[in-house]
Amino acid sequence: MYYFTEEHQLFRESLRAFLEKEVRPNIDQWEEDRELPRSIYKKFGEMGYFGLMQPEKYGGMDLDFWYTVIFNEEVARMNSGGFGASIGAHPYLALTHINAEGNEQQKQDYLVPGIRGERIGCLAITEPFGGSDVQAIRTTAIKEGDHYRINGSKTFITNGVNSDYIVAAVKTDPDAKAKGISMMIIDRDTPGVSATKLRKLGWHASDTGEIAFDDVMVPAGNLLGYEGAGFFYIMQHFVLERLTMAIGGVASAEYALEVALKYMSEREAFGRKINKFQVLRHRVAQMSAEIEMNKHFCYGLSQRFEAGDYLVKEASMAKLLGTQLADKVINQCLQMFGGYGFMEEYPLARMYRDTRLGQIGGGTSEILCEIISKIHIDGQGYAPKT
Repeated sequence: MYYFTEEHQLFRESLRAFLEKEVRPNIDQWEEDRELPRSIYKKFGEMGYFGLMQPEKYGGMDLDFWYTVIFNEEVARMNSGGFGASIGAHPYLALTHINAEGNEQQKQDYLVPGIRGERIGCLAITEPFGGSDVQAIRTTAIKEGDHYRINGSKTFITNGVNSDYIVAAVKTDPDAKAKGISMMIIDRDTPGVSATKLRKLGWHASDTGEIAFDDVMVPAGNLLGYEGAGFFYIMQHFVLERLTMAIGGVASAEYALEVALKYMSEREAFGRKINKFQVLRHRVAQMSAEIEMNKHFCYGLSQRFEAGDYLVKEASMAKLLGTQLADKVINQCLQMFGGYGFMEEYPLARMYRDTRLGQIGGGTSEILCEIISKIHIDGQGYAPKT
């Protein structure tokens, strides 16, 4: 394909073989356990998959963004939204903040072992009363001498129970809005930190948690970047999160159609294979066309992201359309299976449950529409914080 070199294709083949050996046979068990074992993080770290975008200085590979595109596409083929969320939240959420805003000591303490899969991180922004309104967070971090005293709670946090440390958005100035938010690294074993695993409709393989901070004393040296700059850090990294979610959504739709086509070529009704019925053939044609269009939109944005463009509007559009497409295609592919599509033994049941969160996490579809509206209607501009 135009965007991928021979080296990219060899990486895809190697990654797919690794996932088929180490992940696919274990997915059902991880879904039952409602969490991933630490051993799989270690294996991903040993293979270098957590360091695709990270500097070589810290054990990363410093590869171009196309390797990350391939990583997200292949992980989506494992048909476990929970696995994809947990294995992706560590490098693309937690490590992204530490690499971008962390000082040298923080990178040695968290980024280096994070790339190796030895210390697992989570990103904690959402709160029970905040939802999509990042400025409205209530978790406070009040400075007392050489420590911050942290009180508050977070919810819907991927890797929120079993991670080793938390990259948390906190209010260092409770009276300010966006300018009062800072980012803090909080070690899991710090006194006063507790977490509860949440039961979810889908994403069962992910330990999604609610985290509480009760008079948690964190060293001032755990502040990430500058005090009061947290909101801007979060907004900047949303571009990567939304673009990878868009890529994953389109890949999930493509895989669902692949699975459905195989079933349609085997299933007979009224004396012929169901892939011969015109109504279903035209439905497949429509879905395949929309998948191809969305895929190349994501690829075009990936090329621009690699070039350093700041894609607030475009990544919002891609995530909006990519996750909507996944919902639509997986819903229609389940219909191809008839009653079997509703059975847990068949792959579409899990896809159907897992895909629904795509339009909620990483910015709801409504929030994305509001961002796009502000740009198109109000002429609002977005620029990275320098």
